Amino acid sequence: MTIKEALFQYTLRQGDTSLILGHRLSEWCGHGPKLEQDIALINIALDLVGQSRSYLEYAARIEDKNRTEDDLAYHRAEREFKNLLLVEQPNGNWGNTIMRSFYYDVFHYLFLHELVKSKDEQIAAIAQKSLKEVTYHLKHNSDWVIRLGDGTEESHVIMQTAADELWMFTGEMFDMDEVDDILMKEGIAPDLKPLHSKWLQKVKDVFTEATLKVPPEDAWMQSGGKLKGIHSEQMGFILSEMQYLPRAYPDATW
Repeated sequence: MTIKEALFQYTLRQGDTSLILGHRLSEWCGHGPKLEQDIALINIALDLVGQSRSYLEYAARIEDKNRTEDDLAYHRAEREFKNLLLVEQPNGNWGNTIMRSFYYDVFHYLFLHELVKSKDEQIAAIAQKSLKEVTYHLKHNSDWVIRLGDGTEESHVIMQTAADELWMFTGEMFDMDEVDDILMKEGIAPDLKPLHSKWLQKVKDVFTEATLKVPPEDAWMQSGGKLKGIHSEQMGFILSEMQYLPRAYPDATW
């Protein structure tokens, strides 16, 4: 695998994960528990879609096959997407949505702190801009985890259930392969292994304040989306909705 091929795959992973999570959060538009939270969540979704566009635009330039960020978002098949399985999981209730974002936000925040050091100037610039946004995302969702976890008996049960059910998807965030190895040697990508202990400590700190129990660290972990493009059944439903219009009218202009 060449550096160019590795860089293309790497940018796809970041862009796809932000795109799919942004799409998931956009499904809450008009359905939030309160107007303020409805708007807050949609703003986070817009941040993520914006980040995705930056990554996918760069990926298209790297690939150099006359494709645009729109082509990569709307005209690839399920197995070509390299997003984390965590972000494609259903919204469920408000607690599920918050916990899914919280798990990812902790990782995303730590990851971007390392990615800003990338020797690839474009990736470093995307990371720098994204870090400002993700800092807010993490605070917003951490506050909600604490508020609901240490709230009523019912909200506590909902949050603990969400924490337990989504835990199996968290290990994939730290999976690495040849793509990472190649780019690490070039100073483009960070090593994800040291981030795991930091991620776990942050989760524990927030869960302690939220009176929630951290699931077993040695629990079995699901993987496949990020490295192999093997997704859960949810991914097909997401793409059928997200890609319908551009696939139905591929020559349309706006």
